[in-house]
Amino acid sequence: MISDQRLAPALDDPDPDDGCVPLPAVGRAFTGRRKVRLGDVSPNGRLRFDALARFAQDVSNDDTVDAGLEDDMAWVVRRTVVEVHTEARFREELELTTFCGGIGSRWAERRVQVRGAEGAEIELATLWVHLDMDTGRPLKLPPQFHELYAEAAGGRKVRAKLRHGDPPADGIEPEAWPLRFSDFDVLDHVNNAVSWAAVEEARAPRRHLRAPVRAEIEYRAPIERGHEVVRLAQDHEGGGLSLWLVDAADHRTVYTSARVLPLPA
Repeated sequence: MISDQRLAPALDDPDPDDGCVPLPAVGRAFTGRRKVRLGDVSPNGRLRFDALARFAQDVSNDDTVDAGLEDDMAWVVRRTVVEVHTEARFREELELTTFCGGIGSRWAERRVQVRGAEGAEIELATLWVHLDMDTGRPLKLPPQFHELYAEAAGGRKVRAKLRHGDPPADGIEPEAWPLRFSDFDVLDHVNNAVSWAAVEEARAPRRHLRAPVRAEIEYRAPIERGHEVVRLAQDHEGGGLSLWLVDAADHRTVYTSARVLPLPA
C-alpha cells in the first residue's frame, strides 16, 4: 500500500470493463465479516466511502496474510471503483468476500463483494500494482501469486493506465484540505482510505449522489508530510461530480482524482 508517481510511465491502457464480476465457481475466495459501527457512518447512518475503503483494505490484507503471500506489502493501490446498489447502515452485519478478478503482467485486480444482513449490496474493484521494494518500479507478478489467485481470475486480463482527466486550468475555486496527524499510516503517507473522505465531503450536499451510485478514485502520487493540499470539485451535466486533490501552490500536481456518478435505479 505504497503510492509512487514514478509508476506512471510503466503502465498500460485501462481495462474498459469495471462491471460486476460474479464470485468465481473455482479458485481462492476469502470471506471476512465487519459490523458497521458509529465511527463508520454519516449523520443519517449510511456507511461512508472512507469506512468502506478501510473495510476492503483490511479484508484484502487478511486474505494475503491467510494465503501466506510472501511480499504482501509490496503493492500499491492504483485505482478503486465502487458501485453501491443498496447502502449499508449503522449496526448492519456485513459479509465481505474477496477474490482476484483479473491479472496483468505487473498488476492484478482484487474484487470485494459486500452483502449485508439488512440488504446492503456493494461491489468494489481495486487495481493493485506489484512493486520492487528497492526501486519502487512495477515488478512482474511472482509464480506464487499465480498459484494462489490465477484460477479465480479465470483468464480475465486487466490493464492499469490512469484514465481520469486533469482538472481545468481555471474556473474552480480551491478549497483547503488540511492534513491531520491521524491521516498518516505506518508507511508514513496519507492512507488510501483518507482520500475517500474528500469524496464524502463533496458528496454530502449533493443528495442525488446517494445509492445507487458509482464512485471511482485514482491515486497518482503520494501525499506526504509537509504537503499543502487543496480540493477542486466540478459538477457535470447528468449529475456527475469530478474531484481532485492537488498541490496548493501548483494545481497541475495531482495527488488523487475521483469521479462520482448516479447509477440507474
